[in-house]
Amino acid sequence: AMAGSGWARAVRGLLLDVSGVLYDSGADGGVPIAGSAEAVRRIKASGLKLQLCTNETQATRESFVRKLRAMGFDISVAEVTAPAPAACRLLKERGLRPHLLVHDGLVPEFAEVDTTNPNCVVLGDAAENFTYGNLNEAFRLLIGMEKPVLISLGKGRYYKETDGLKLDVGAYMKALEYACDVQAEVVGKPAKRFFESALAELGVPPEQAIMIGDDIVNDVGGAQQCGMRALQVRTGKYRPSDENHPEVKPDAYVNNLAEAVDIILQQL
Repeated sequence: AMAGSGWARAVRGLLLDVSGVLYDSGADGGVPIAGSAEAVRRIKASGLKLQLCTNETQATRESFVRKLRAMGFDISVAEVTAPAPAACRLLKERGLRPHLLVHDGLVPEFAEVDTTNPNCVVLGDAAENFTYGNLNEAFRLLIGMEKPVLISLGKGRYYKETDGLKLDVGAYMKALEYACDVQAEVVGKPAKRFFESALAELGVPPEQAIMIGDDIVNDVGGAQQCGMRALQVRTGKYRPSDENHPEVKPDAYVNNLAEAVDIILQQL
């Protein structure tokens, strides 16, 4: 086995971040990261369990999976843990009626949810829908509530597309938090409950699972707080400064998913 690969022992399941690990998104649909589709095939052939744990909120899981399959990834909807379905469960449990500030592509995920006379705001990665007018409308609703409820589908700062870095939902979440003096509730990574539901779908306890992601805080830090091992790939939005992060130290750095899978499969 490779030196310093003790982190790879006694693994039964892998949680994979998607954007920046499997592919880089882009206006054209995006491009797979070299070796990642083959790595997914090798994970499945090895008998390890696999779950994608993504903060993707620009598309329904169905259309997201269609896109991944078209890129050569052998993935089913059941293998995707994403924030919108988790948010729908939370809204129903609490009798909340959301005003949605989300990407047009995500709206069908909320088809079963009552959105009349909203008593909360749900924020996703709305991309081009993050206009001043739309943010101001969400702001006015929140500031007018006796007890404002802001639910954010993730809190990432930015992500990488093929043409460069893009502002993510977290930046807009902070703007609304600041303007309304409210604390958002995050559904998605790094929320512990979200990782726990991904592990439950994986059917593996945290100490037998490894999370692989490109986001030092939301992927690596979030997973480690749940008792998982976590690797950072040097793909996606990874930047060399991540390796000096003051709080989060990954169990290992790997150049890409394919390298991580090589090391893990050698330990089986």
